[in-house]
Amino acid sequence: MSELDPTVMSALRAVAGDPAAYARKWKAEHGRRAIASFPMNFPAEIVHAAGALPVIVQDDPTPITEGRSLLAEFYCGYTRSVADQAALGRLDVFDAFVAADHCVQLLGAVDVIRWVRPDKPVHFAQFTSAMDDAWTKPRVEGRIEELKQEIETVLGVTVTSDELSASIRLFNENRRLLRSLYDLRRSGRARITAADLQVLVKSSMVMDIEEHTALLSRVLAQFDPAAEPRADLVRLHLSGHFCHAPRPEILDLIEESGAIVVDDDLYTGFRYISTDVPESGDPLQALAEWYLDRNRTAPCPTRVTTDVDWDTYLIDSLGRSRCDGVVVLMAKFCEPHMLYYPELRKALDARAIPSLLLETEHEGNPVETLRTRIETFIERIRRQPAAVRS
Repeated sequence: MSELDPTVMSALRAVAGDPAAYARKWKAEHGRRAIASFPMNFPAEIVHAAGALPVIVQDDPTPITEGRSLLAEFYCGYTRSVADQAALGRLDVFDAFVAADHCVQLLGAVDVIRWVRPDKPVHFAQFTSAMDDAWTKPRVEGRIEELKQEIETVLGVTVTSDELSASIRLFNENRRLLRSLYDLRRSGRARITAADLQVLVKSSMVMDIEEHTALLSRVLAQFDPAAEPRADLVRLHLSGHFCHAPRPEILDLIEESGAIVVDDDLYTGFRYISTDVPESGDPLQALAEWYLDRNRTAPCPTRVTTDVDWDTYLIDSLGRSRCDGVVVLMAKFCEPHMLYYPELRKALDARAIPSLLLETEHEGNPVETLRTRIETFIERIRRQPAAVRS
């Protein structure tokens, strides 16, 4: 198996680990501004077309201090981390903040930013969550147009259709390269750890898209497409974590216990790169189609499309990737995931698909307890192969 280029991975890991530092450096080098956004459905192409750097705010693993007095403890770790970063000035490098989703907890974090940094422009687009009503598409198109106008006002520019179409092509290329790495991992021809693949995706949420694509091309160039897939490890699918990245130590622990992660529907994973924007026609309408298509490509319990659901998508994915089981990573206090999980568990149990639920916390996880649970789960799969293997 080929190893990932250590020089490239070191650069991407630094960006993923400290987005604010990268944004500060990028602004100094380019003399332009940076705009922060939040998970899960913000069209970063608009910010790029306007000449600024789009950055998705990441969870900061450092302990929460000032944020404890700004959001309740029953808010998820990601939103409390965002509030803490805002209060401590770690997000001051960004010139504006934009959001397109309306999880109640995320709204609370955005409100904290408004309060602690009243001088910073904050725009909330609020894309609709009912995906296939007759009025949905025109309403989403209107929100995207408003979002474009807000960004133009903040930056003092006018974004042309040609500029937006060019940005769409660049982001599509980046997503396609990342999906190529997923295809290689599913086939077994590339041994990419879950932690490394998370770095590859997470850094794409932060870095200048052309710079990131150039590094991805270097990563892809080193793999041997004729390599034989490995068959000695339990094949797992990671599911959940809608807004922020699972801690790398959890991902490493899973693979140290005798498994290989070959697929996922994590936000800092396949969910983020699952869907391209149409490259023909009006680019604003294309971005609206992208938003609606995302819930068909990788369904989410925060969105409603009447003829698709997450559990059916997950089971179909397990069959395509020949997975032996599922590890569900649920961020503590993530209400959409908590409410949908019983349906997910019911569908997996009905098909005798082994699954393990791991609840994660910002404040840390008991590593040895997790190790015991994961090793037991993998041993159970080894003794009783999953139905999806047949």
